[in-house]
Amino acid sequence: MYYIIYPIFYLLSLLPFFILYRLSDFFYVLMYYVFGYRKEIVLGNIAIAFPEKSKEERKIIAKQFYKNFIDTLIETIKMISISTRTFEKRCTIDMASSIELAAKGKSITFVCGHQMNWEYGNWIMAKNITIPFIGIYQKIGNKAFNKLFYELRARFNTILVSTNDFKYKKDEILIPPYSLALAADQNGNPDSCYWLYFFSKPAPFVTGPAKGAIKNNTAIVFAHFRKRARGHYHFDTTILAENANEFSPEQLTLKFRDLLEQTIKDSPDNYLWTHRRWRHDYSEKYSHLWIDTKKP
Repeated sequence: MYYIIYPIFYLLSLLPFFILYRLSDFFYVLMYYVFGYRKEIVLGNIAIAFPEKSKEERKIIAKQFYKNFIDTLIETIKMISISTRTFEKRCTIDMASSIELAAKGKSITFVCGHQMNWEYGNWIMAKNITIPFIGIYQKIGNKAFNKLFYELRARFNTILVSTNDFKYKKDEILIPPYSLALAADQNGNPDSCYWLYFFSKPAPFVTGPAKGAIKNNTAIVFAHFRKRARGHYHFDTTILAENANEFSPEQLTLKFRDLLEQTIKDSPDNYLWTHRRWRHDYSEKYSHLWIDTKKP
């Protein structure tokens, strides 16, 4: 199957950006107006995050989100054949502070949210960091597509480890100095996550990124993305802690939440609103896991 789908996607990737974006515009109309893909979830999530905005304002955010989302999918296909030079024109990053940490011999835990274009994020960080870059990914059920995306993501030497394999291989791969990239806004088990406000509603946050950073005393750095123009992105990194073991995991999780919220407020249409961040409801049985200063 891989040898059937790869040539199809490769040929599609050879199309110039202006044609690919016309395709994106077409699929946006289908996804938003015809099929309404997860539209209720998207609008519901935006309402939770921005209750002060009018219905019309939320709808504007939703429409631009769908455009950005499909652009990301189209840009990912383009990555199959894009030249390094073209990619570097379209994607920039400020990693000076992270490179300084690496020069001191520090390992780094990069934490980020589900912003777009996350595939560009993997490439630009792996390409610029000066120590081994490890990316944790979720395997795709279809073996052919899993192979396609694995090879795509590994282009700039990202060391890819699946979520299922990480717990068994972490001692083998986390050899200092290293850098580890984690999407820290995942939905975990509500019985073992920290609970805190995320915008206007409580949500569970996974504890692994903060606890792992403290255990290995890595620096912990927040990576955030900004869309400058269609197909053009800039990535920034902000140090949350140079020595994670000087903080508690609760403190680091709250720091991450604060920066993630601010990043989303700055560019609300560039967050993955189809991701059901508030699928679990808070109840008193989680009170021992509540870490926010504001009461639930």
